[in-house]
Amino acid sequence: MNNTLKTFTLCLALLLLCFSAQAQIGNRIGNAIQNAAERAATRQAEQRVEQAVDKAINNAFDKDKDKNQNQQQQGQQQQQQSSDPANTGSANTTLAPVEKPATSAVAQEPTKLESFSQYDFVPGDQIIFYEDFSQDAVGDFPDHWTTNQSGEVRTVNIAPGKWFHPTSPGGFFGYLNALELPENFIVEFDYIYQSEDYNQQHYTFSLFRDDKEFSTDLYPGNQGLHISFTYKQQWAAIGYKDGEYNMDNYSTRNPVDDGVNHVIIWVQRRRVRVYHQGAKTLDLPTLLYQGTTFNRFRFDGWSSYATPFISNIKITTAAPDVRSKLITEGRMISYGINFDSGRDVIKPESYGAIKAIADVLKENPGVKVCVVGHTDSDGNAASNLDLSKRRAAAVKTCLVSVFGIDAALIETDGKGQSEPLAPNNTTEGKAKNRRVEFVKI
Repeated sequence: MNNTLKTFTLCLALLLLCFSAQAQIGNRIGNAIQNAAERAATRQAEQRVEQAVDKAINNAFDKDKDKNQNQQQQGQQQQQQSSDPANTGSANTTLAPVEKPATSAVAQEPTKLESFSQYDFVPGDQIIFYEDFSQDAVGDFPDHWTTNQSGEVRTVNIAPGKWFHPTSPGGFFGYLNALELPENFIVEFDYIYQSEDYNQQHYTFSLFRDDKEFSTDLYPGNQGLHISFTYKQQWAAIGYKDGEYNMDNYSTRNPVDDGVNHVIIWVQRRRVRVYHQGAKTLDLPTLLYQGTTFNRFRFDGWSSYATPFISNIKITTAAPDVRSKLITEGRMISYGINFDSGRDVIKPESYGAIKAIADVLKENPGVKVCVVGHTDSDGNAASNLDLSKRRAAAVKTCLVSVFGIDAALIETDGKGQSEPLAPNNTTEGKAKNRRVEFVKI
């Protein structure tokens, strides 16, 4: 019995041990299944998140791709409108694209012009100087200019025309010929800052009087004016004469990265006003010393790593007697109404010039005028004729919709390239021929 009992007890123990082992195995299997299910659920959730993220990223890339394609097409179209589209070799420069204005005329967006009402200057009826490098070959240093470093004419993908680009920083870039400037004149130019330029660098435009055709002095000549447009920091203006300086006149206003910045400098005896991107940046009534006169100008990046693109440099007389010209003489030429290249969209800096016409018409009720558009000889004659007519119509629309002039008092016409004031074989001649005339009828 003892042996039988022992055997039975041993079998029972083995059976219980098997049940316990099976239970543990079952628990482990169950835990493993549960863990696997949890991991699968977690992985499915992660996959759904990853798919959602991938989808969002792909959509973003698709949008960016479409946007970049559209901007590249715009850049190509703008470049095709440049004065020498064939010269687009190694000197063609790619910048980050910027959005272009709509092709609609001012009539559809009159508030754009109103928002630039601080452009109170009125360019005169004489062009003293104009340079857009259109007659220089891409890759060459421009004629009639000099430098102590290096530079070349290039094209860019975000704006039409040709641009001077200093290829080494810290250089001086000056016009060789002397220009006797009046006591009241306006300087305009466009520049593009590249975003990779260092944040604390600056570039300077200088007007001065000097017998030498070129100077690398920090303050050239015995009298002058410095306007520094400092990248990502501030603007500064300095007037000097015979070793004395009016300095440290600052205004904080950042330039547009990788986009066209339009600058206007209005010199009126001792007073200097600077406009940039729709705002009056500086207004300094006694910055210049008494009797300061100018006969030269230059750009420089003294102690700077900045290498901007510069073009469309224009100097005109200022503050014409609009009333006398229009009412007494019966005809007025305006170089202050500007348009985008090849288009009939009025640029916002035209505000002061158009407002001056509107004021005269309001002061002389019943006077009728004809707005006549003119172009240079670049391009097709038929296209230029159509463009001149559309530009004249855009000016009329602006006078009516923005300034409230009776539409019945304004007629429009366009002459295209048929009535030049100067030969079309120079940049200045072409600039003189691109004009808007107001004729009393």
